[in-house]
Amino acid sequence: MCFRGAIPACVVMKMVTKWPWGRISLATATLVAMISFAPEHRFVNAGNIRLHVVEAGPAGGKPVILLHGFPDFWIGWRRQIDALASAGFRVIVPDQRGYNVSDKPKGVREYALAKLLGDVVALADALGIERFHLVGHDWGGVVAWTAGAKLPSRLDKLVILNAPHPEALFAHLLRSPTQLLRSSYAAFFQVPVLPEAVLGARHSALLARALRTSSRSGAFLEEEIAEYRQAWQQPGALTGMLNWYRALRFRPSVKEPITTPTLVLWGMQDHALEGGLAERSLSFCNIGRLQPFERAMHWVQREEASAVNAALLTFLDG
Repeated sequence: MCFRGAIPACVVMKMVTKWPWGRISLATATLVAMISFAPEHRFVNAGNIRLHVVEAGPAGGKPVILLHGFPDFWIGWRRQIDALASAGFRVIVPDQRGYNVSDKPKGVREYALAKLLGDVVALADALGIERFHLVGHDWGGVVAWTAGAKLPSRLDKLVILNAPHPEALFAHLLRSPTQLLRSSYAAFFQVPVLPEAVLGARHSALLARALRTSSRSGAFLEEEIAEYRQAWQQPGALTGMLNWYRALRFRPSVKEPITTPTLVLWGMQDHALEGGLAERSLSFCNIGRLQPFERAMHWVQREEASAVNAALLTFLDG
């Protein structure tokens, strides 16, 4: 299979057979065949929402949709995209509604979980995809958990990174004062206007600091922080991002058992989410497994990129 922008392997092999011996080796031809260019960026009309989407890998590969969380956008998966694409997967990474350059509909109800889940279905439909693997981190993981409960006929495998099942989170909050304290920032986000002013001040200094303090050293390069600041300063982005939290009051019941094989990857040093949430979330899965990362914090896919990529490839290929 050939990557977009790559020289098809079949063409290279024809070159080898026709080229005079000694002019090009099989190893060189194989290397040329594997060369791929940067992931492709485009806009996709997913229902009534236009989403910015990054794609990589062979068009005929098994689709894997990667969902980011808060305050992330597609580059949160930058260290996974090439690994998955190189393994033959068709990788699809949207900026979800409200984020970066995707559409930012007005009104809190536009960010209800049902709408967010609908975007995943509409995106897959727009790309002609019936079944796919789904991977989610943080808020993207909450959407992925919901997809596992509501869309079993569309999913092949489900992977969650540091994101609690919605029902598990609320049950855990009632039993854990420390988790309630860790989640108190979400109450501040319910206030209108003020959070936007605070998070947007000084070129989004507080959000940039949050990325650094919620991750191990080196997880975010300075040039990446600059990309994040640019995404946060898109018109309407801060309100769109915060509306994911404000729409929690429209949360649907998500109590259906998850029959899709599920892998949970969890950074155990997460400052915002206790490790017990991972085990409690797995109780909703018929076939589920937890892989903890004892030294990782919230951004496990960045902090332990090689190990996370290996876990993804093993699980999704299995």
